Amino acid sequence: KEEAVILTPKPSPKPRINSARVFGVRPGSPVLYTIAASGQRPLWFSAENLPEGLTLNRETGQITGKLAKRGEHKITMVATNDLGEARKELRLVVGDTIALTPPMGWNSWNCWACAVDDKKIRDAADAMIKSGLINHGYQYVNIDDCWMVRLNSDDPVVGGPRRDEAGRLLTNKRFPDMKALTDYIHAKGLKAGIYTSPGPFTCAGFAGAYQHEAHDAKQFADWGFDLLKYDWCSYGDVVQGKQDLDTLKKPYILMGGILKKQDRDILLNLCQYGMGDVWKWGAEVGGQSWRTAGDLGFELDRIFEVALKNAEHRDYSRPGSWNDPDYLQIGYIGDASTGGHPKPCPITPSEQYAFMSLWCLMASPLFYSGDMGRLDEFTLNVLCNPEVIDVNQDALGQCAKVLPLGDEQFAMVKDLEDGSRAVGLFNRGELATDVAVKWSDLKLPEPKRVRDLWRHKDLDGAVTQFSAKLPRHAGVLLRLWAK
Repeated sequence: KEEAVILTPKPSPKPRINSARVFGVRPGSPVLYTIAASGQRPLWFSAENLPEGLTLNRETGQITGKLAKRGEHKITMVATNDLGEARKELRLVVGDTIALTPPMGWNSWNCWACAVDDKKIRDAADAMIKSGLINHGYQYVNIDDCWMVRLNSDDPVVGGPRRDEAGRLLTNKRFPDMKALTDYIHAKGLKAGIYTSPGPFTCAGFAGAYQHEAHDAKQFADWGFDLLKYDWCSYGDVVQGKQDLDTLKKPYILMGGILKKQDRDILLNLCQYGMGDVWKWGAEVGGQSWRTAGDLGFELDRIFEVALKNAEHRDYSRPGSWNDPDYLQIGYIGDASTGGHPKPCPITPSEQYAFMSLWCLMASPLFYSGDMGRLDEFTLNVLCNPEVIDVNQDALGQCAKVLPLGDEQFAMVKDLEDGSRAVGLFNRGELATDVAVKWSDLKLPEPKRVRDLWRHKDLDGAVTQFSAKLPRHAGVLLRLWAK
């Protein structure tokens, strides 16, 4: 049994701003941006060059308001405590493109499945604050399937009429007041996500959006949701199994167009498992991210295979357009077949570090989907390394390029906005192995500085090459600055 070693040193008590460097919002949409910062509390926040129409809460770091005029604003975010000050520039872009960096947050499915309810979502929002996830850029709290009325159910809790007389979708009794729930999430500086299907019912058999798309999109906006996961599910029955390109695009073109007409930004995640090379047209139909393959599954035995396949689509990764290889499933996760009873994930600590490293190198959305009430020190260590997250949130939005190093070893190289490069070295084999690579072999210039991002440590002896013994299914994540 592999020991769960905490690689990341304890954070400095001095302030560090962990927010993304760029943020997009559409004209007239409500702005909710929370400055993510770590350091000894209390922290106080300020902002220089904050445009008129926005206000900053000094104690929480929440920026709110609206901006009607298109353009780019360069805002200096400042976090201060008794030990010092941290500053970072935020480029706030008012235009047509949102999700300029990969979205980060939590999703209920791989923890609670259909056992989800209002209290569990509120508890997850509370835990995102208490655990410090919000201080590292995690912001979305997403309800997955099973919040609607279940079709043909005699259960008084989840059964009943699907819609009211005006055609508005009804929730089941586990979610008594969606507007109150999103208000609760927003008050904490977080954002709220919701789920449905373009078909008549969802994957779990609850009411879908088919022939009520406009009703439902307006309902989501009125409730105050900021993200929609739109899951293919029963739409396959509607189109009788057809998978030509026009058929695959149709429901997403419809919902994407409707969402753009709402009075708030709602990110659209196309969950259709990569059919029809969705990465080539997901942005065209209004999506900000799209699943490129099927579910990882609760057994989590295909992390490397999924990552390598997802990285093949790297040319379609860019600000506002993200390839989604599925959720981060570490810590305590559940099993949909048993109604959501979280237990420790089945993968080793080395695999968990590799999991996070791969997703950050690929510029994948970072959505944790484990039990937020059981976030132990090791899981937080994997999820909350600011230097690793910087690789994911880099403003270039590039997915790393894969370079084979052998039968079971490979490298991934990613250009970053400041001219540095992130380099991952991985062993997907079943045995520990020595991995050695010369920077010239990766067509990289000799660096002046090499840093191990998990250990927050500069490597003085890695000017021309790097070598390490990697356990099975393990990796190392480095950052190189050129001379």
